[in-house]
Amino acid sequence: MRELQAYIEKAWEERDLLSDSLYADAVLETVSCLDRGEVRVAAPVSGEDFSGDQENPWQVNQWVKKAVLLYFSLAKMQTMEVGPFEFRDKIPLKKDFASSGVRVVPHGIARYGSFLEPGVVMMPSYVNIGARVGAGTMVDTWATVGSCAQIGAHVHLSGGVGIGGVLEPVVANPVVVEDYCFIGSRCIIVEGVHIGREAVIGANVCLTRSTRIIDASSEEAKEYRGWVPPRSVVIPGSLPKRFPAGVYYVPCALIIGKRKESTDRKTTLNDALRDFNVSA
Repeated sequence: MRELQAYIEKAWEERDLLSDSLYADAVLETVSCLDRGEVRVAAPVSGEDFSGDQENPWQVNQWVKKAVLLYFSLAKMQTMEVGPFEFRDKIPLKKDFASSGVRVVPHGIARYGSFLEPGVVMMPSYVNIGARVGAGTMVDTWATVGSCAQIGAHVHLSGGVGIGGVLEPVVANPVVVEDYCFIGSRCIIVEGVHIGREAVIGANVCLTRSTRIIDASSEEAKEYRGWVPPRSVVIPGSLPKRFPAGVYYVPCALIIGKRKESTDRKTTLNDALRDFNVSA
């Protein structure tokens, strides 16, 4: 990997080097490694024992993002035929789902350079290049996982969920959804927002880097931006804001409680939706 990284970094600074097969092959091999899950765009700083600290939770492998961007320069437009369907694009479709233990329902599309762990189920949905989806995760109908997004294991992305992608700038963090989260229907999560482990995000919540996420579950409110603490139950909210034309309400997100630790994750999810009246 160090050798690949050295070639990528040099080609990033001197694009003419892509005409040299050594540098072009390094780009192609890096994207192939992404596709096989041998390298990833971002990873927890402290590995499997990651505690959910939002100060510097994940490290972005900038050279991998550079390789993806350089790959777009190298790739040529091609026509791809799938039965009666035709596509024309630079990036091939991901293949050989059977050997990966992945289920893809017709009209589910995963782009080459993404990685799906065993047990992933893709309904008619979309996973972009550089993204990683953890074992046992459900990507439900019309959900999209943007480029470089990192989705944990046993997550449920409900119908119409939009997980934003990011390639540039290369220093930008991708969206991260940790293990065992439930993301409700039509949620939008973009701009590198980080969802802590086992959180429940209610339907229609929109989270950007500037969205005020307010913990209203105790007597004194606590505010976050770009970070949802583990096991939080979140619903859409609004806050008054004064404008020249008067006072109007702007969107926010409200943390209204925590998933219980006394029950298993599936039961806890059902309890959260019922106890806090969160639609999903």
